[in-house]
Amino acid sequence: MLDFLFGLFSHDLAIDLGTANTLVYVKGKGIAIREPSVVARHRKTKQILAIGREAKRMIGKTPKPIEAFRPLKDGVIADFDATEAMLHFFISKVHENPGSFIPKVPRPRVILGIPSGVTEVERRAVQDAALSAGARVAYLIEEPMAAAIGANLPIEDARGSMVVDIGGGTTEIAVISLGGIVINKSIRVAGDEMDEAVTSYVRLKHSLLLGEASSEAAKIAVGNAFYKNEEKHTVVRGRDLESGLPKSVKLTSTELREAIAPVVNQIIEIIDETVEEIPPELIGDVLEQGITLAGGGALLSGIDKAISEATKMPVWVVDDPLTCVVRGAAKLLDNERLLTRVKVTGGLK
Repeated sequence: MLDFLFGLFSHDLAIDLGTANTLVYVKGKGIAIREPSVVARHRKTKQILAIGREAKRMIGKTPKPIEAFRPLKDGVIADFDATEAMLHFFISKVHENPGSFIPKVPRPRVILGIPSGVTEVERRAVQDAALSAGARVAYLIEEPMAAAIGANLPIEDARGSMVVDIGGGTTEIAVISLGGIVINKSIRVAGDEMDEAVTSYVRLKHSLLLGEASSEAAKIAVGNAFYKNEEKHTVVRGRDLESGLPKSVKLTSTELREAIAPVVNQIIEIIDETVEEIPPELIGDVLEQGITLAGGGALLSGIDKAISEATKMPVWVVDDPLTCVVRGAAKLLDNERLLTRVKVTGGLK
């Protein structure tokens, strides 16, 4: 009865707490927040100055007393206080008092997606951060399971479904059957490593030092994982390592493919290892249904073809892969039975 009354006034939330971006789904309203997982604060006083897009614009441009950084690293909390402040900011942004006659709006129920490879301590840190940020109860669900639900895969059937979720800090691979994860692998190699690979490539080949944002922008603009006849290019600007002066360089899609190839190959290798471990009774299902790609990394041009060629299996990218995890978690807000079955942990403060 209490949960019913709380639900009348509080906005239950599904949150994809990612290394690169945080997405918040409000029950009955849809995705309300899509913000970079970035915090800007004063180094000495620890005062929070900006969160989200505003903070991301500060990266690489702050004076010494101010730091702009990501409080999550490789899908887990690296700075608890900053993560708590970020979650509190996002929860407060969508959880406002709907009427003056209500003295205090009840705190929301929250479902969060987390990497499947995190430790118990790391899980507890995420849950504690959500509770401290204002959640009434916080449930955790593994990201590949949330992605499978968001992709409308038949996870409760007696058949195998394979999901690859390529995020900013981690790549999650899982084979799901009968509402549970049969096999899962998690590597801390994903979009961020692609950005670093672009930075290293440009530094070695063009003697140009790029900032983090510039490398990411180049990857998004012309990055690709599979050869195409169409050649694209983008212009990046940075500091010439020889003269120390500003310099512009034109990068082609071929160069970007060469730069990120080692990272893509690492992801393909772990997918191959997972396929080799699939039980014989499930491999036929996976071969028939194919591999489902989700996460922001699935937006990399040609990555589905590269994986398909390497595994000799069909690969398809879900609609709007960036929101797949949060949409899957959101479906559990209305399905208590399935939530009880797939949640990792959850409890009251």
